[in-house]
Amino acid sequence: MAVMLEEAKNQKGLVFVMHGLGGFKEQPHIEAMANAFKENNYTVVRFDTTNTLGESDGEFEKATVGNYYEDLQDVIKWASAKSWHEEPFCLAGHSLGGMCVALFAENYSEKIKGLALISTVVSGKLSAQVKLEERKEWEKTGWLIKESKSKPGMIKKLPWSHMIDRQKYDLLEKVNKLTMPVLLIVGEKDDTTPPEHQKILYDALLGNKELHIVKNADHNFREKIEKQELKNIFIDWIRNQLD
Repeated sequence: MAVMLEEAKNQKGLVFVMHGLGGFKEQPHIEAMANAFKENNYTVVRFDTTNTLGESDGEFEKATVGNYYEDLQDVIKWASAKSWHEEPFCLAGHSLGGMCVALFAENYSEKIKGLALISTVVSGKLSAQVKLEERKEWEKTGWLIKESKSKPGMIKKLPWSHMIDRQKYDLLEKVNKLTMPVLLIVGEKDDTTPPEHQKILYDALLGNKELHIVKNADHNFREKIEKQELKNIFIDWIRNQLD
């Protein structure tokens, strides 16, 4: 796996930032999240999972929630032996990466200082309820085939077995374990992990929580003004909830 480490000189905290399905560590919205932590003296770890479009090994068509989650565990285990490692640490993730960091936080809540979920997948069941025409065609043909918007010209092929596997995961089942401060952000026009999904998760959270809906943004916060708002929300949350 390819890992990017940005170590703070006067470290105030540690954060692992995780991309979504078919994403990579240099995506602009991932960078915006990382920069918010860097500007607040956090050591930041970004990485490319296997089976994505980044520098790590694997093939995108083999991507699963379990595979991404195991890679997150491996990176955290690798970091645990480093001089800059500290606990509790923060986790931030986008989309499927959001689901993975939340699953980790549910399983190891004592290790987590703060959890930031951006356009997160809440459950396989909810995922199956959006883009219904696309889902039907995907199930019928066995494949979802799209061109990457982050890497134009690259074709992403994902088998229907990915969605079958995704049904095994649901953040709501152990949501009571998320006792740390939780930040939720979603785009107003996100049709993949829409605001109504985030509101379901927000309402189920029992602790310190925030939900922000970024006007006009889609799933990936592609416009400059949207990425700046994303970063600003992070900065405010870090300073008000984590310091």
